[in-house]
Formats: sequence, structure tokens, C-alpha cells
Amino acid sequence: MERRHGLILALDVESGERALEVCAQVAEHVDAVKVGYPLVLSSGISLIRRLAEQLPVIADFKVADVPHVCAAIARIARDAGASYIIAHGFTGYESVRACAEVLPVFVVADMSHAGAEEFITPVSDSIARRCLSIATGIVAPATRLESLRRLRGIAGEKVIISPGVGAQGAEPGSAIRAGADYEIVGRAIYCAAEPGEAAARIAELTAAALAERGREA
Repeated sequence: MERRHGLILALDVESGERALEVCAQVAEHVDAVKVGYPLVLSSGISLIRRLAEQLPVIADFKVADVPHVCAAIARIARDAGASYIIAHGFTGYESVRACAEVLPVFVVADMSHAGAEEFITPVSDSIARRCLSIATGIVAPATRLESLRRLRGIAGEKVIISPGVGAQGAEPGSAIRAGADYEIVGRAIYCAAEPGEAAARIAELTAAALAERGREA
């Protein structure tokens, strides 16, 4: 996944036609598209291959199962055209490794919604440390920058993708300045009257944050 803008589109629409339309409009402004259950369950997993003709696809299935089932899910995602998969880390090292042996995996170290603070946030550091040796990177929240900064210190050179920008309240560019490599934006782009224009505006901010961080390094 080539980092041009530091922006990933979370494509959580439920129409395959709309997904393809939005993807085409934003392709020049985003680095990848993240596809989850709403789209796949409503429109079929074969849609991934059509999206992958435009952008790399991250299969956001938040895989959390026993290892052989995790491996099966990852194989299905890979065969459908996905380039990456997202898995939960709380199920343990072996389950994450089962995914990683099939596709590059991003491990959910923490989530962006408030409810994550009940169970996941208290063990996010442990999840990251345990899984980093086999993961391409981790998922860390843009909505809690203190957690993101701490996880950046743990992650070292691994990639951090950060959800929660836009509708959930985090400002574009803030997560990158706190240490993320990519910010994930969904509704602020796909619900916009002109998704391409919205993506372009946000991409300017994320790219500027990347440039700023590069100057400080």
C-alpha cells in the first residue's frame, strides 16, 4: 500500500453500486479502501475484486475466532481480492498468526468508540506487544490521542492505521501528528454530496500532517 495521502476510506455503505461509484470518485485522493461487513453481507464478497481494480482493499472483518477459522476467513478474503485483513488481537497470538500466514494483517489494538474503554483499552498495550512480531501493523484510535501516542511508541516501525476521523469527532491530520501512518475516514466522505471533493479536502489535511511530521523527524 503506497502512502500518498495518508488517507484510507472506510466504505461502510450497503449498496455495491454506490460503493463502486464512491470508490471511483475518491480513488485519486485515498491510498486504500476498507470494506467491512455491511457492504460484504449486503452485496457479496465478490465486490471486493471490483473495488480492488481501483484501490488496494483492506478486509475489515475484525477476525476473532479459533485459528483454523481465522485462516479460512483470511483465505476467502485473499481469494476475493483483498490485500490486507484486520483481526482482533484479544483472541491470542495463534489466531492472529493464522491470519498473518494468509494475508498481511492489521491487529486491532484499540477501537475508536467509547465502549472500547470497558474491555479493550485496558489491555491494548499487551495486545500490541504480543502481536507486533507477526502483524503488518495495528489499528489505534484517532479519538484518543494519548492512547495512540503510547501505541506509537510500542509499534516502532510498524504501520498504524487510525479510525475515528470525521463523524466520530477526530480532526483530519490529528492522528497522523500523534503518530499514525494513515487516517481512516468513512461517513465524512461517503455521506458527502460530493465524495470526491470531500476526500480531496481531507487528503490535503492528512498529507500536510505527514509533511509536518516528516520535517520534525
